[in-house]
Amino acid sequence: MHAGPRNQVVTVLAMNLMALCFTAASAVAAEAPPKVGDKAADFELPAMAGGKVRLSKVTEPGPVVLIVLRGYPGYQCPICNRQVGEFLQQAEQFKAAGANVIFVYPGPAKDLELRAKEFYADKTIPDHFLLVTDPDYTFTNKYNLRWDAPRETAYPATFVIQKDQKITFANVS
Repeated sequence: MHAGPRNQVVTVLAMNLMALCFTAASAVAAEAPPKVGDKAADFELPAMAGGKVRLSKVTEPGPVVLIVLRGYPGYQCPICNRQVGEFLQQAEQFKAAGANVIFVYPGPAKDLELRAKEFYADKTIPDHFLLVTDPDYTFTNKYNLRWDAPRETAYPATFVIQKDQKITFANVS
């Protein structure tokens, strides 16, 4: 499938924001996370606004930028805060490109919603940005992004996923 100009804009935006936010790479998870060319595995996660978010439904109208945050490894990650802020500053460009953005906040189910609300408390979230939690790392494990070390949660990652659920950009830090 040929990537049109709108898809290229979404990918360039995501790549530029990732370069700003994550400069040091960490070790890769034991199993390989999804990569460019793979079909993104479908998932359904609880939305912070209520209800559920299913990837296959969100990709129907256009591309999705999927951002996996660290969650709460004992503190609110300052790099994740910065990354979310950078994406929010570019919200209109993502909207113009027809892209939705999904932020995944992983962690143990106990207190996860409370920690996620704390993380997003001072942020204004546009309609095309979806906030989901990943209780007990179900999604994080499915995507092989679990950083199972003391005081860690998940490898921060960004994926650009097209309507056909093909991944056209992948960065795992």
